[in-house]
Amino acid sequence: MASNLTIMGNKEILLVAENIAHEKGIEPQEVIEAMEEGIKLAAKKKYGHHLDIDCKIDRKSGQIKLFNKLQVVANDTEDFDIRTHIDLKHAKKENSEVEIGDIIVQELPPIDLNRVVAQVARNEIIRKVKEAEKNKEFNLFKDRIGDIVSASVKKVGLKNIVMEVDGYEAVIHESGLINRETFRVGDRMRCYIEDVRQESFGAQIFLSRTHPQFLVKLFEQEVPELYEGNIEVKAVARDPGSRAKIAIYSRRDDIDIIGSFIGIRGSRVQSVSSELRGEKIDIIKYSPNIAELVISSLTPAKISKVVVDEENKLIEVVVPEDQLSLAIGRGGQNVKLASKLVNHKIDVMTEDQESARRSTEFNQASKLFIETLDVEDMIANLLASEGFLTIESLAQAEVSEITSIEGFDEEIAKEIKRRAEEYLQKTS
Repeated sequence: MASNLTIMGNKEILLVAENIAHEKGIEPQEVIEAMEEGIKLAAKKKYGHHLDIDCKIDRKSGQIKLFNKLQVVANDTEDFDIRTHIDLKHAKKENSEVEIGDIIVQELPPIDLNRVVAQVARNEIIRKVKEAEKNKEFNLFKDRIGDIVSASVKKVGLKNIVMEVDGYEAVIHESGLINRETFRVGDRMRCYIEDVRQESFGAQIFLSRTHPQFLVKLFEQEVPELYEGNIEVKAVARDPGSRAKIAIYSRRDDIDIIGSFIGIRGSRVQSVSSELRGEKIDIIKYSPNIAELVISSLTPAKISKVVVDEENKLIEVVVPEDQLSLAIGRGGQNVKLASKLVNHKIDVMTEDQESARRSTEFNQASKLFIETLDVEDMIANLLASEGFLTIESLAQAEVSEITSIEGFDEEIAKEIKRRAEEYLQKTS
């Protein structure tokens, strides 16, 4: 490019612009704009940096024109500068409608491009072209975040792999690779475009094979009902390369959503699993009822009871003794993935463990009520058996909630609530 720039002139400029654009894969317009900027800098060097110079290259003829912009000021302006100002009287001779504050454009004599541009403009043109290349890469990929691409390994490092995607470099970090997954230069793999950032050296494209949405996009390629929008993925949780859970939903009752994902003889789910190095995939029918969703998400364990605490985003799950290991999974994997899927912490316990815990809570609450509220054992036991386990719960309860307990009338309920409130006031 450097040698071409030294011979620029009229038609040759357009030819050079086309050649550079073709070589760099950018638009000729961007090259011409870079040339205009470079020539403008060269003109400033000749005529003075204090001038407000502009350059225009005719897109058809290649003719170069230089202009100096002058601000129209009053005839008696004290800080008048002939290089940047023009008084209203002289400005009116060029344009009778001009007013103070307007800009008058005056053409400047041409400059020796062969000599000056080679020294000044060329570097600016090269810089602008490189900038256009960077922008092109970013613009090409910024709208492809979330897409699956086929990438080839270009260089293998200690913590990341440099990939090539459609002729551009991309990076996949160690965390974006499935466990025990190794690649050599020249290998190809499908990846998920996780992010694209504009850096000073150009666009940075980040790939992943562990992102939860990579699983979704792979299923989109296998399941037409998902791609067409008839089935919706509500939640995904992955332990990449080992196990995943995906909750799916459809408003249409005529679609076998689980069967759609599994495919004939498991072909669809097997295809996705193979791409993910044998990752076992649990396909779950989504339910807006979180208790039902938890039961499904802990498959294959059988669940006895689910208690949901929405305020604290906590779910207690009770299972038979022989289902505990299934519910928790090896290394806690099953319950961890289920927790991610429902976005709640899940505590799993056996029926015996729940019974023992309830008994402990009951005894502690009864003792607390007897000692702090000065009530009889029977009343304390009844309160605890109905789920009142703290003084705060009694103080905050409606009288009607307490009178709903068998044997409690309004007078007793009000007195218990009053004592609870008084105790909290004393201890606060």
